[in-house]
Amino acid sequence: MLYRNRSEGWQYAKLTGHENEKEIMSVLLTDKKFISDLQCRLHTSDKDVESIEFSGLNEKDIPSVYSSGRKTKSKTDLKIIYIDGSTSNISIKKSLGGQVYLVKASNFIECFEKQTGKTIPNDVQYAISLFWANAGKDAVEIIKKYSDKSDVKFYNTQLRHESLNATTLQRFDNNMYNKLLYWFKENSYELAFLAFSAGAVADKKEWSEFVWYKNLIKSDFSDYDFIFPIKEICRASKRNSDDMTYYGEKNGGTTIQLPFGFVQWHQRSMQFHHNFDKINLILSK
Repeated sequence: MLYRNRSEGWQYAKLTGHENEKEIMSVLLTDKKFISDLQCRLHTSDKDVESIEFSGLNEKDIPSVYSSGRKTKSKTDLKIIYIDGSTSNISIKKSLGGQVYLVKASNFIECFEKQTGKTIPNDVQYAISLFWANAGKDAVEIIKKYSDKSDVKFYNTQLRHESLNATTLQRFDNNMYNKLLYWFKENSYELAFLAFSAGAVADKKEWSEFVWYKNLIKSDFSDYDFIFPIKEICRASKRNSDDMTYYGEKNGGTTIQLPFGFVQWHQRSMQFHHNFDKINLILSK
């Protein structure tokens, strides 16, 4: 069995993701039944296709909502353009789980407020900064004072990451600990929307509308083929937020579990993961 470290794993995932998109593009452009079946599932059978674009294969920086003017990447991998001018924007997932949204805490706060029109309370912003490495010395001082030093490994990891786990956050401020989790429960719809559809993309025409779990890589072939409207994922996340949003238990609580996956620390950022089984479950309720 071949083992890869985390960096090699993400590089492999990116390369095989593009390989998968090339395979899908090839079939879409040569197999009329394949595109016809896809349109049926997208409820666009009554429309004639003008062109098909694979933006995931030719990733370009596009305008973002950030005040700094920095660019971002589209959430859309496949765009089907119809003669009437309408489009179907699709995000393709080669695997049943993995990274779906990676963002620095400060950028997440700005992006969330601009994309949703909602204001994140100051104490929740601070909790996000403490949990995801955006509070610098404050986090280090809190970890030294409130973290469980008996578990040397997890204590040192928090210091190295400058990021509190849930246990340390609760010891520091139980009210803040509860408010952070409550905020994630209350904004489950918006979190799914950012993770799957919009990210920081300014142009709504570039937002993704569907998630397509499809893998055509011959060496890694799997027979799953599911398309989910992202709005339905958002609605289902909101319906199930109370029961399926909670702090993870491992390592003192380094994740917040979500109806569609989870969010954790990675590279001093908030790393949102998607999970097919969770999504399939909440959509069936």
